[in-house]
Amino acid sequence: MRKPAMPSPDPSPTRRLTPSERRLATHVVKGLNAREIASAAQLKLPTVNSKLHSMRWKLHCPERCSLAVVAHHLLAAEVVTAATPQRAAPVISPAQISLLKAVARYSQTLYIASAANLATADLPAALDQLLADTGAQDITQLVVLAHGWKLLPGEPARTKRSGASQ
Repeated sequence: MRKPAMPSPDPSPTRRLTPSERRLATHVVKGLNAREIASAAQLKLPTVNSKLHSMRWKLHCPERCSLAVVAHHLLAAEVVTAATPQRAAPVISPAQISLLKAVARYSQTLYIASAANLATADLPAALDQLLADTGAQDITQLVVLAHGWKLLPGEPARTKRSGASQ
């Protein structure tokens, strides 16, 4: 079976987030969805969706990527920092590390499975096992915990400074 062509990461620099986008970024790394962010930040849902769209663009995330991928980009670019997890890093296999890196990078099942060298049909069971082994409630929390445990390599912060954003 031929592997799908995965989108390659954009090497161009990220753009600075506004202060309000940074505030929303803290909610993203807490694992809140758009509706929960709107409630917590006392904003209307369309406003939150607009700011999330802008954040994705500035972080070079695909337009409809998962919030787990957005959280990874935010943490890797050091826009926000991951809290030190209350528990020690679990021992996970190299195959699970590969899966962890895949879910931090991709949103689509086909790409995640391909990057983790898994059959698409085996992905749900592998993800369930990884969540159980790490104690994470969902993929976003898994990505945030992995950053806190230093299991996901941070990409260098690539911020482009312009006169308007300084």
